[in-house]
Amino acid sequence: MQEYRKDDKFRKIVILLIVFFLGALTMYGVVRKFPLTVANNITKEIKDVTVTDTGIADAVEKVYDSVVTVETYVKRRGSTNVSLYATGTGFVYKEDKGKAYILTNNHVIEDGDEIHVVFTNGNAVKVSVVGSDIYADIAVLSLDSKEIISVADIGSSVDLRLGDTVFAVGAPVDSSAYSWSVTRGIISGKDRLVEVSLQNDSVSDWVMSVLQTDTAINSGNSGGPLSNSNGEVIGINSMKLASEKIEGMGFAIPIETALEYAEKIMNNEKIERPYLGISMYNVSQVLGQLNTSVNSGVYIESVENGSPASEAGLKSGDIIVKINGDNVTSVAFLRYQLYKHKIGDTITISYYRNDDLKTTSIKLTKAAS
Repeated sequence: MQEYRKDDKFRKIVILLIVFFLGALTMYGVVRKFPLTVANNITKEIKDVTVTDTGIADAVEKVYDSVVTVETYVKRRGSTNVSLYATGTGFVYKEDKGKAYILTNNHVIEDGDEIHVVFTNGNAVKVSVVGSDIYADIAVLSLDSKEIISVADIGSSVDLRLGDTVFAVGAPVDSSAYSWSVTRGIISGKDRLVEVSLQNDSVSDWVMSVLQTDTAINSGNSGGPLSNSNGEVIGINSMKLASEKIEGMGFAIPIETALEYAEKIMNNEKIERPYLGISMYNVSQVLGQLNTSVNSGVYIESVENGSPASEAGLKSGDIIVKINGDNVTSVAFLRYQLYKHKIGDTITISYYRNDDLKTTSIKLTKAAS
C-alpha cells in the first residue's frame, strides 16, 4: 500500500514536469513564429504620425486647364503692327454673365498695347484689360466665357502651415517650349516682407507681404497660381530672389490680397492711397551729405505747400523714423506703413530735426487730381 502511494506521487510529479515543458515549448514556438506581429502592434500604439505620398496629379489636373500663358504685345515706333514683348502666366478665377476673368501680375502686362492669352488646347485669344494696380502687382483681364476651358477653385492662405505642400503651374523661361510646367514644393514662410523695385533699379520703392515657397518660380511663372494639395489657388506667383548664394526662395501674393484688389478693379473703384506731400530719399542714399548721427530712415528733401506733411509742421531736412510706432528704415517701408492706412485716418510720425526726436500727428488725405 505504501509502495503504491509512492508510485502515484512519482507519476504526478512526472506529469507536472511534462505539462510545464510542453507549455514552455509552445510559448517559445509562438514567439519564434510571430515576432513581427507583436513588434508592429507595439509600434502602432507608440507612433502617431504617418507620412504617405501618392503624388499631386489629381490636384494638378484640377487647376491645370484654368491656367493660361499671357502674351504682351507692343507697337513699335512708326508701325501699326504689334510684336511680342513679354510673356507670363495667369489663371481663370471667375465667370459671370457670359464673361470670364483672368488674374495675373501687373508687371506681366504693363506697357502692353495688346494682350493675348493661350489655353492648354492651343487656342489663342485677344483679351481686354479690366484694370491693374502697380503696388499690389495685380491685373484683371476679361474675355468671352465661351473661350475658356475651366475656372480655378479658390482656396485660403490663412490656415496654411509651414511645410504644407504647394505647387505652381506656369510658363517658365520660354512660353512656347515650357508652357504649363508643374513645379512642387512647400510653404517656407508666411507674411514675409520683401522689398520691390518698381523701376527695375537698385532702389526699392515698395514692400510686399507675401508667402515664401521653395517651389521653383522662374521667369515667366509670374501671375500664375500657387495651389495647395487640393488643387485650390492660395496665391499668385510674383517674384523670386536669385543669386549664386540663394536657392529656392520664391514668393507669392496671398490670394486674399489679390482678390481684394481684383474686386475693387472689377467694381471700377479707383484705388487711392494716402499721401504725405513730400519728396524723399533713403537716409543711406544721402548720408555723406548730412550732418547727423541718424543713419536710417527717410530724409525729406522738400515739402509741398498745403500738403498733410506741411500742415503737420514737417520741413525739409527732417528724417522720418517711425509711423505709429513702427520703424521706417527706408522709402519702401514708409510707403508700406503709410499705405496700411486709409484716407481720413490720423497717424503719428516720429522724426528727427537736428538730431532732436520729435512727433507730430497727420490727418491723411488723397493726392490732388
